Amino acid sequence: MLPMPALCWLCSLPLRFSHHGICSHCLRSLPLLPSLCPRCGLPAASARLPCGRCLLSPPAWQALVCVSAYQAPVSHWVHQLKFSRVTALRVMLARLLLLSWLQAYRTRLLTRPDLLLCVPLHHQRGWQRGYNQSALLAQPLAHWLTCEFSEGLRRQRKGALQHQLSAQQRRTNLRGAFRLEFAVRGRHIALIDDVITTGSTVEEISRLLLAQGAASVQVWCLCRTL
Repeated sequence: MLPMPALCWLCSLPLRFSHHGICSHCLRSLPLLPSLCPRCGLPAASARLPCGRCLLSPPAWQALVCVSAYQAPVSHWVHQLKFSRVTALRVMLARLLLLSWLQAYRTRLLTRPDLLLCVPLHHQRGWQRGYNQSALLAQPLAHWLTCEFSEGLRRQRKGALQHQLSAQQRRTNLRGAFRLEFAVRGRHIALIDDVITTGSTVEEISRLLLAQGAASVQVWCLCRTL
């Protein structure tokens, strides 16, 4: 029997390279990002220089890379991956994240990471879902970049769901929520998440990593709420 050709996740036409997940035409038609601050990833006048917010109060991490604002089609794919168990999306979404990072790597001269970490789920939430969607993204990225991937970052306190809280409540909800189970001193780390809204979660984790001696922390996400 002949194998069924892989189809583009957007237009449903057959793909020449099945592992890409999206055809070149649809890739070029994805919504463009506005000019974003290279540090916090929020709209700014320059995509190369830190914005005024970061000059006054910079986040703990050194750079942020995202694929899209929180809008279709990427937000729809994230929702399918996260809540509908459509894990077949993982490689295509990881490739979009890789392409976004490669562009930033060339234009912003980012440090190449030697360690990938994913934002962890509490073990009860992970058991209910059956997987950590951020880990599904990080695994192929680590393979393509030939760097280490570890799940040695743990969420030790469940807390309330972040999307149900205000910005101040999010910060309070995350204090002491994470535990690092291995040494990161001198490592250049990329922290992978699916969606970043206020940045409270990755801020708390970045502070933990830097306090443990990490050389640098970049944040990579599929969607950034702008």
